[in-house]
Amino acid sequence: MESDLRSIGELARDSGLGVSALRFYDGADVLTPAWVDPLTGYRWYAPGQLADARLLCRLRRVGLPLADIRAVLGAEPGSGAARRVVDAHLRRLEAGLADARRELSLIRTLIDQRENPVTAAPVSRTFTVPARELAEALGAVRFAVGIDPELPVLSGVLFDLDGGLLRLVATDRYRMALAEVPLVDVPAPEGPSADAPDAIAAIVPTALVDGMRALLGSGAARAELTLGAGPVRVETGGHRIEGAALDHDYPDYRSLVRLDPVHRVGLPAAELRGAVESGATRSLPSGPQGEACEVTVLTLGGDGRLTVAADGDPAPGDIRVAVNRDFLLDALPAAGPEQLVLELTGPIGPLAIRTAGRDGTFSILMPIRVPDAV
Repeated sequence: MESDLRSIGELARDSGLGVSALRFYDGADVLTPAWVDPLTGYRWYAPGQLADARLLCRLRRVGLPLADIRAVLGAEPGSGAARRVVDAHLRRLEAGLADARRELSLIRTLIDQRENPVTAAPVSRTFTVPARELAEALGAVRFAVGIDPELPVLSGVLFDLDGGLLRLVATDRYRMALAEVPLVDVPAPEGPSADAPDAIAAIVPTALVDGMRALLGSGAARAELTLGAGPVRVETGGHRIEGAALDHDYPDYRSLVRLDPVHRVGLPAAELRGAVESGATRSLPSGPQGEACEVTVLTLGGDGRLTVAADGDPAPGDIRVAVNRDFLLDALPAAGPEQLVLELTGPIGPLAIRTAGRDGTFSILMPIRVPDAV
């Protein structure tokens, strides 16, 4: 029998994978040997497994996650599933490279300020935004601001200016909300330095965010927003509010919002809100401080309908995701005719809630693990 098989050492040599890597992938049920000697425990591989081992070696080189490697090797031939997994990974790599370029732009600025503390002048930018859209964006993310005193970095809204777009971000680690505001006008930087960075970010504390929302409700069409060195400032309708930004480095949110949803379903916001408010819940110890919270289980049936699950076993083919009920209601518009798009990746993947036609404004809720019978 062994004459038709490759030893683990031979497969390692011919595939480019190390012996220890082959043992790891065996234990992970990714590439299991065709036969294991019951006396010595030595692994032997079939001739046809060399192609899988060589593919595995290359997937490993490009950093494909273990679950995705398993999906590629286990994909049905001709289904296109393996190519979709690889294409999704390529998109993540490209997005990560774009993030790295933005960060390196800021790093170069910080290095210049560190190496030339006398000549490196602080930079501030004032730009014009639609007042109503800024107010709506602040309202769309305000609910997700963190309140944990041990995480002061999350106790505000991140204002992230990148080129001609202002992105607002808030998170408490259990949920994240994002909104985008287009810029009307971006004048030249204030101060003696003409080399302003393309990206400017500031964490605006909650009290200042609430003050901005009140000021922006005065009815003026436009507002002037200043970010960068000095205080964060909003001026509109002859009135002004300003305050200091939080002196923290905000977590890298971009890597958390690159989702590869498996399923998308659209439905009116009012319909989903009504179903959640009247639907069944379970009490589980899954709150931010470990306390019990009410959990809503959303079920996507084989017919494409999204419902709030009652107790009982799911039907074959159903996809379920459980989330904090209060967090879900916070993420849904309170009223209005908005059409929502929900993106599901499975029972242990994040749930994204988008408003149709506004791709840059959405919320992400982290799932809650529940027993199989819900």
